[in-house]
Amino acid sequence: MATNKYINLKKALNAYGKYVVQQSRSNLTKLKKGDGPLYNSISYELDSEKGIFLLEFLMEDYGEFQDKGVRGAGGTRKTTSQFNRKNNKGKIWKQKGGKSPYSFKEGRKPSVKHFKQWSQSRGLNAYAIRESVFRQGLKPSFFFSKPFNKGIEKYADEIFNGFVLDVENKILFGESK
Repeated sequence: MATNKYINLKKALNAYGKYVVQQSRSNLTKLKKGDGPLYNSISYELDSEKGIFLLEFLMEDYGEFQDKGVRGAGGTRKTTSQFNRKNNKGKIWKQKGGKSPYSFKEGRKPSVKHFKQWSQSRGLNAYAIRESVFRQGLKPSFFFSKPFNKGIEKYADEIFNGFVLDVENKILFGESK
């Protein structure tokens, strides 16, 4: 069967892809991350070859960590912050990553270069920010997961009906390979 004949299915899959991209970008904007490379990199591609459809979503590699979060390495605090009057020395770091499949491992801290620009714009120490992220992890934002799953619910019938309509047209109108 030639895939260029599946007009209704392609239309439904494209609508789903556009929905996920638009909602993901909207979620990043709400999280105040709507002007960076992650926002600009979110897209989708619909490939159809030999009767097989592949809908692929693309984004920067770190987008998955932002979406699902990262569990911190944990440990105990070494010093008390000069900005916090409470004595936190010796207390356990609070974990933000939840049940994320990703985690920071002891001794493998993220590079400071990832935090320099952000921390300098706020007058903070990049090394302290790195240590905090390493110990506490990253809270999951689900900026992509939520629209992806919601889109499946929203467009499942449209995708199914598009496929059925295309197959019916092939049977009724005798379209061949």
